[in-house]
Amino acid sequence: MRLDKFLAGCAGSTRSEVKKQLKKGMVLVNHVVEKHPERQIDPEQDCIELAGKTVHWQPFIALMLNKPAGVVTATEDKRQKTVMDGIDHPRKKELFPVGRLDIDTEGLLLLLNDGALAHRMLSPRHHVDKTYYAKVLGYVDEQDVEAFARGVDIGEKAPTLPAKLEIQSVKEVEQPLWETDSDLETPTEPATISEIYLTICEGKFHQVKRMFEARGKKVIYLKRVKMAGIALDDTLAPGEWRELTNEEMERLQRLC
Repeated sequence: MRLDKFLAGCAGSTRSEVKKQLKKGMVLVNHVVEKHPERQIDPEQDCIELAGKTVHWQPFIALMLNKPAGVVTATEDKRQKTVMDGIDHPRKKELFPVGRLDIDTEGLLLLLNDGALAHRMLSPRHHVDKTYYAKVLGYVDEQDVEAFARGVDIGEKAPTLPAKLEIQSVKEVEQPLWETDSDLETPTEPATISEIYLTICEGKFHQVKRMFEARGKKVIYLKRVKMAGIALDDTLAPGEWRELTNEEMERLQRLC
């Protein structure tokens, strides 16, 4: 691996900052000053020091992104903006999103460079919890809570696994919140909007939306707020990201 790539990935510096540090003689390779950014090193064997401190290679990278609406969950797309377009990380090319959020769905998206861990997180065998906040067109009641707890028929071979539905509020609104949704007719009377949290342990296609549709209701806003025990950082604006903390990374690996 190139020395400048190693330092950018481990020290959180840009390539240009690394080059300045190299020119100043701040970087040592095996206790000898090294000024060439293209120097090839072995991250697991060579001793790299920056400003007197040993720099350790981190094989596992994990980011948390507050996915905005309007971007697709993919590493690349020729027609639409992807979740990766807003990521400015020195090891961005190693990262990929864990699972998918629909283009109109917001919230927590984890980006990893560990394929085995991502596979375990998405495997139905591991039943990793995912919690969503949603606004639903329709009156969500205790019958829905009980139905979700039993499992809902969404047109597949088997019903969904038991899910936890929590009702936050149910209220009538005068101004429709879904005017941009061509699938819905604009109501002439006040409509009922329910705000809920739903925790599921599967990842079926459009699962949350299909579960409510099976109950005669429609999701008009959806945001994932928690996954695998990691909650969305509420200080992140849509489109912003940060690396997982050591505690979050340990929790992620422990749960999965």
